[in-house]
Amino acid sequence: MIIPAIDFAAGAVVQLIQGERLALRRDLDEVLDEFRDFPVLQIIDLDAAKNEGNNRKLVEKCCRAGHLVRVGGGIRTLERAREALESGAQQVILSSAIFQKETPNLAWLEQMQVLGREHLILGIDARQNQIAIHGWRTLLPITPEQAIAILEPYGDEFLYTHVDTEGLMQGIPLERIRELRARTARQLTVAGGIASMREIESLESMDCHCVLGMAIYTGQLDRQALLRHIHNFTSLPGAR
Repeated sequence: MIIPAIDFAAGAVVQLIQGERLALRRDLDEVLDEFRDFPVLQIIDLDAAKNEGNNRKLVEKCCRAGHLVRVGGGIRTLERAREALESGAQQVILSSAIFQKETPNLAWLEQMQVLGREHLILGIDARQNQIAIHGWRTLLPITPEQAIAILEPYGDEFLYTHVDTEGLMQGIPLERIRELRARTARQLTVAGGIASMREIESLESMDCHCVLGMAIYTGQLDRQALLRHIHNFTSLPGAR
């Protein structure tokens, strides 16, 4: 599955390079129109992730746009996760809050199970092969492999972001993804610099979903070609 990313900061859709440098700023209505034929969208509130306010009204507008929506950014409590689901999101992405004590907070994850594991995506953001939290500003002495091994029972899906290549449109290390794919029976969704149809096909052959940011906004990956690929791929027997 190909999933466009909609990231919010300061009341607008943005794309950041390496989570810091602003590369583009867009109006939400225009973006939703461009992505209207994509079945799934990923929505991240970057301000909420950094504890610098929130863009909740814009997130909720995306949830009402008729797509299957996964929402992340600043989801630190059961109440906030439930609000996102009640606003129309199908899944919530848990990330920094998983590591509230610099190790996986299993008591908190147990509490979140009341929402149903099928609604929980576990964010594994990594820089220099260490888990990165708080808007990727803080590195923890935990590798993605270690995190996956501990977190496997607590969500239906892992979202892995390879921060080292995020926003650069220079590709994502496929062998690294292959190693992580072998570590989990859960769905693995991948983000961070995916820049070509060949990469998308390679990731799909590993049974990975692909989140696209800069490459789709800049036109390096053509939207219509991506939509044709989605149609052709989902038409294959056994595709999901």
